[in-house]
Amino acid sequence: MRKLLILALVGLAAQLVDGALGMAYGLTSSTLLLFVGVAPAAASASVHLAEIGTTLAAGVAHWRFGNVDWRVVTRIALPGAVGAFVGATFLSSISTENAAPWMAGILFTLGAYLLVRFSRPLRQRSGAGRLRGRFLGPLGLVAGFVDATGGGGWGPVATPALLVSGRMEPRKVIGSVDTAEFVVAGAASIGFLIGLGSEGFLLPTVAALLIGGLIAAPVAAWLVRIVPAQLLGATIGGVIVLTNARILLKAGDAGSTVRPVVYVLLAVGWVVALTFAVRALRRTRRARAIVDAAATATATAVATTTAVATADTPAVGATPSPDTAAAVVGAGAVAGSAPAGADDDRLAVVER
Repeated sequence: MRKLLILALVGLAAQLVDGALGMAYGLTSSTLLLFVGVAPAAASASVHLAEIGTTLAAGVAHWRFGNVDWRVVTRIALPGAVGAFVGATFLSSISTENAAPWMAGILFTLGAYLLVRFSRPLRQRSGAGRLRGRFLGPLGLVAGFVDATGGGGWGPVATPALLVSGRMEPRKVIGSVDTAEFVVAGAASIGFLIGLGSEGFLLPTVAALLIGGLIAAPVAAWLVRIVPAQLLGATIGGVIVLTNARILLKAGDAGSTVRPVVYVLLAVGWVVALTFAVRALRRTRRARAIVDAAATATATAVATTTAVATADTPAVGATPSPDTAAAVVGAGAVAGSAPAGADDDRLAVVER
């Protein structure tokens, strides 16, 4: 009973992270299951079965908050389903001994990617137009395959790719990726059912993860607007790296003298990444404060100019009074005092 309660709390925490970052539910849950000794295929199968419920709840919540672009969802979900089905079939066909290092390696890589990605601000590329199917299709295919074989990876692959394109709001990227994941999780579950049979699913584990995720889903859809993802992403990335490093070191027969050194180096890297994440978050907030102040000053100046011009508009052919002209010139100077290019300094860190 205690184990199931812990799993429910893990499902809750994983869904909160996933809802705020658009990634990491599968990474977090699968990492824990591997850590306690669950076979890789069974871990991925159980997580994906639970995700059918959590992603449905998350998709509905994101839709209600206006975070979903249905055009992107339809173009990324179907290729993602194909990739997930193939990945589930592949993972089901290899032995547990070979699957454990494979899955831990994928999770370790994705965790390291999260550390690097969220330790620095991400500048959006200036792009015009809509995302094309020839970009979304291959992206969904690769993300789906990695997701099924690694027990997670749909979000870490799909979300950053859509963010960097610069053609969608961060909240809509996260909402659309979470919504499309419902189809991906369903396809992966069918693949595992064919490859492993019903005994491949740990139903008590599925139920515990599902309950925790369902409780967290609507809260996560709201948190996506306010949680600083910079720190959250760096934190969860470090947890995933350290946990899966243990499995990789064990599979590689690393000696007792090597393991502590590796753990210390990884911990130091984690602290460094968190430090950079804090600095990037502060820079982002300062840049936004400058832009907001400039916009406020410009709006005030325009309002003042309009009011003065309306009050002291001279008759046709009359010369404006010196006071009126001075007020107009002064207001124009205030409007021009906003830092040039302040908008260009806005950092596209995934903060909602």
